[in-house]
Amino acid sequence: MVEEKKEIAVLLEEKRVFYPPEEIVKNSNVKKWMDKHGIKDYDELLERAKDIEWFWGEMAKEVVNWYEPPKKVLEWNPPYSEWFVGAKYNIVHDALDKHIGTPRENKVAYYFEGEPGDTRKLTYKDLYIQVNKLANALKQLGVKKGDRVGIYLPMIPELPIAMLACAKIGAIHSVVFSGFSALAFRERINDCKAKVVITCDSFYRRGKTVPLKKQTDEALEDAPSVEHCIVFKRTGEEIPWDDDRDI
Repeated sequence: MVEEKKEIAVLLEEKRVFYPPEEIVKNSNVKKWMDKHGIKDYDELLERAKDIEWFWGEMAKEVVNWYEPPKKVLEWNPPYSEWFVGAKYNIVHDALDKHIGTPRENKVAYYFEGEPGDTRKLTYKDLYIQVNKLANALKQLGVKKGDRVGIYLPMIPELPIAMLACAKIGAIHSVVFSGFSALAFRERINDCKAKVVITCDSFYRRGKTVPLKKQTDEALEDAPSVEHCIVFKRTGEEIPWDDDRDI
């Protein structure tokens, strides 16, 4: 413990500054953005960023493809703020949709290596297909814009797929850490009145399997708002099943 404290103290006292190579700086996105706006150096960037409406309005133009552009960048009524007033946007368009039909669609978007060592590679097109498939399934289950979906999954590719599928149709996702208990999950899905929950059979952790579906069932014993439970296959273990609710 003493050695650990010593090491942390040394790190906190580190005074050296490590600058990136000039070639990397020149080709960075932030440098190209600065050049576009005539910003010469980092200090000037910080100064210009003080005008937060200008800064975030211009930055959004670089990374966001609006369905409808904002009428105003910021509506500030202390202590409340509303950003990009009047805009319409879906994050899935920029994350996935715009890459379909371009060379990027076949590039790997997501590398996964899990326990006990299984690996998966998902291209942008793979993700696009999976996200749309789940989004359509949610719509068929009656999930609409503004409805809540509880997500109780480990760190597997289906987690971001589920989040993007919700965003695609305007549903609000509530992600609950898979290490939380059934009671903790129940409290969260009851708080948000989730209409659907998404989970998996079980998952690997430290050489053992954790029965996540069983924990989900315990949570749903007293979760009246939940109509359906979508279950992904992770380990392939046998699990309890409710024909009227589980999918």
